[in-house]
Amino acid sequence: MGSVPEAYGRRSAEYIALLGDMSATAEADRRFVGAWARTLPEGRILDVGCGPGHWTNWLHQQGMTVVGIDPTPEFVAHARQRYPEVSFRSGRAENLDVEDAGVAGILAWYSLIHLPPDAVPGVLTECARVIEPGGGLLLGFFTGPEIEAFDHAVTTAHFWPVDTLERMVGDAGFVVTDRDRRVDPGARPHGAIAARRIG
Repeated sequence: MGSVPEAYGRRSAEYIALLGDMSATAEADRRFVGAWARTLPEGRILDVGCGPGHWTNWLHQQGMTVVGIDPTPEFVAHARQRYPEVSFRSGRAENLDVEDAGVAGILAWYSLIHLPPDAVPGVLTECARVIEPGGGLLLGFFTGPEIEAFDHAVTTAHFWPVDTLERMVGDAGFVVTDRDRRVDPGARPHGAIAARRIG
């Protein structure tokens, strides 16, 4: 079994064709992400696990200063080619390579779903390290009644109870400001958590 970036790399063209455009996103998600972004202090946003870069570009179009980060080389190459006016680089959520309190916010939209559950607290701590006091974190994820692995189309992913992930976010140094849960037709249950970095 290879790594998650390798798994996405093998299916990158398929993923980009099916999901790599804002037309494939839900209007409710665009409203939620946009509302969160407008509450952030002025400064840089990291789109961590940006994939093909469509959310990064969308935030850029909303007037935000944003950098897309992804561990899959094929996604970074595609994003740089399709959105040349936006910044993208290789990187991992576990080690963001950013100075302490160096960003206004982090969007991690379905980018932590493949992590082993015991790795998530460390990633949230890394997010807290680089987000300035008063800055924001936004997570999108598959939700369910318990932490449970399932066979995602690309590689193993996990369902997360909203309450469980909210506690982890709080333990990492954030206060949760908003949350969302819904089930769209033909889709797995969706969860989202918005949080503010405690000063």
